[in-house]
Amino acid sequence: MLSADRTVEVLRAAGEPSRLRILALLAREELAVLEICKVLDQSQPRVSRHLRLLAEAGLVERFPDGAWVFYRSAAPGHARSLADQVLAGLDPADAALTRDAERLEAVRAERRNAADHYFARNAATWDEIRSLHVAEAEVEAAILRAAGPGPFQRLVDLGTGSGRMLTLLGERSKSCIGLDLSQQMLNVARARVEAAGLKQVELRHGDIFSTRLPDGCADLVVVHQVLHYLGDPAAAVREAGRLIGASGRLVIVDFAPHSLEVLREQHQHRRLGFAAAEMKRWLVSAGLPQVDLETLPPDRTGGLTVCVWTAQRSPA
Repeated sequence: MLSADRTVEVLRAAGEPSRLRILALLAREELAVLEICKVLDQSQPRVSRHLRLLAEAGLVERFPDGAWVFYRSAAPGHARSLADQVLAGLDPADAALTRDAERLEAVRAERRNAADHYFARNAATWDEIRSLHVAEAEVEAAILRAAGPGPFQRLVDLGTGSGRMLTLLGERSKSCIGLDLSQQMLNVARARVEAAGLKQVELRHGDIFSTRLPDGCADLVVVHQVLHYLGDPAAAVREAGRLIGASGRLVIVDFAPHSLEVLREQHQHRRLGFAAAEMKRWLVSAGLPQVDLETLPPDRTGGLTVCVWTAQRSPA
């Protein structure tokens, strides 16, 4: 429970129009400071001051990521619960909140457009681009170890890209579904899957945040080098976890934290890697408490460490 003084501190932090709008935005997804500035149409110093007060009150969490700084709603707790009650009482038709939601959608559209242009330009050479950052043979061997020998009743590959995970694991799977929002990438994946003779693979235009697949429908879900592009990677992990059956497993492949801003500037990476503790928290929250991590250090100076997380509902 919160003391009276602490309750007043939390309510004071939330009880200012701009800060209340920020809380409503962060209840939707984590955002970079400059994105919040765009939505509120306020200067960075002013927004940063509001964010500092909210963070001091325990209502938001700040986390730097390379040269960017992101904010998200605080972890569940008494202060967060009080803020959630305040937000629940807001009129969803409020003019300011409606305008903020529209501007947030414009920010999301900017992200999507930038990503679409990038993927369209690079779809044909996607694996070549990846090879600049990771030793693919070593990573794929780790993925095979993490996935296990199978056979799998259903493999779901979220953000399938060029379809490499489908061709890597398809022979161990009775049925496979690959989802991606990029039609260019799906075209590349179709060609690759057909060349591999994998008749059991279905490729769909689909959203990693809302797959429309049934709960517990897969015994293997793979998310390979996708999360660092997303505005809300935790939500994608939750959706992936929802698909895992009782004895299934989720394999996530992504980078450890790094400082290569060029990946953000030229290759549309939104997050520069993920800390092990952060990922484990997301996986546990998604109902997958059994988490293993294999790290693959770079084979050259300045390279990126690749992490392979394997998560399950219960011990194998």
